[in-house]
Amino acid sequence: MIRKEKRRVLIVASASTALAASLLGAGAAQAAKPEPAAAPDISVDAVQKDLKELQSVAEDNGGNRAHGEPGFKASIDLVKKKLDAAGFKTDVQEFDGGGTKGYNLIADWPEGGSADHTVMVGSHLDSVSEGPGINDNGSGSAGVLEVALAVSKAKLEPGKHLRFAWWGAEEQGLVGSQSYVDSLAQDDVKKIDTYLNFDMIASPNAGYFVYDDDASVQKVFKDYYKSKDITTDTSPEVNGRSDHASFADAGVTVGGTFTGAGDTMTEEQAKSWDGKAGEPFDSCYHSECDDISNINEKALDVNSDAMAHAVWELSK
Repeated sequence: MIRKEKRRVLIVASASTALAASLLGAGAAQAAKPEPAAAPDISVDAVQKDLKELQSVAEDNGGNRAHGEPGFKASIDLVKKKLDAAGFKTDVQEFDGGGTKGYNLIADWPEGGSADHTVMVGSHLDSVSEGPGINDNGSGSAGVLEVALAVSKAKLEPGKHLRFAWWGAEEQGLVGSQSYVDSLAQDDVKKIDTYLNFDMIASPNAGYFVYDDDASVQKVFKDYYKSKDITTDTSPEVNGRSDHASFADAGVTVGGTFTGAGDTMTEEQAKSWDGKAGEPFDSCYHSECDDISNINEKALDVNSDAMAHAVWELSK
């Protein structure tokens, strides 16, 4: 009797243990986070609205948003206010740019993975002194802003940490982004898995260039454009000329997109992109006419969506 009862107890205990393990496994499965949804469509109307606000900032401050001029700080304040309202942790960092105080705006998304693995997305917010800089680089800055706001709206919880940046004094020689990289300890630089840069994404005679850097980052962009039946080319013109160079020189993996600046579109490129051969990608490059009328809305729309796609994919 004693032995049979012991056996019965053992059988019941084993069944209970198996049931508990089963329930625990089911609970763990329920607790597991689902794969994040695909990146949302970025409203081109929202990006255009941001550009119109940057145009107004320039008009109210001597016609430009250049480093050292009141229009630049007003641009920083405009972007920061929107990010603060969306729940980002923002920081305006000061630096010296040729004896003049400059500013970078850094915005960290508080949800998601550890900052030990960070995807960083940036653009320069300053214009040249000759004009309002709406394509160069209001377009990249507004696109990055709307992607950041989309992250907030989606309540995204990425596997990696997300950080967004708007640089000052790029037009003076990448001063703001270099100042930021120089301020980081080497261990903190290593925590940046990828830096994505967006400098001019809506040139009127637009090309669709992908930075000629890391192959895996290139593939994320190229696959996206291919899904939209858009031919891409790698971009030699931008190499070393925008803020990604500050990160690449420090050993960070970089990438980005570009629609062309003052170079001339070739016949072959014009056929690929339905453009105008023999004309610059942006005939108002670094000029007074780089205003709100100097924007290719189709390119702005496609490139803003490509940016969001890359952020969602690379931060998983």
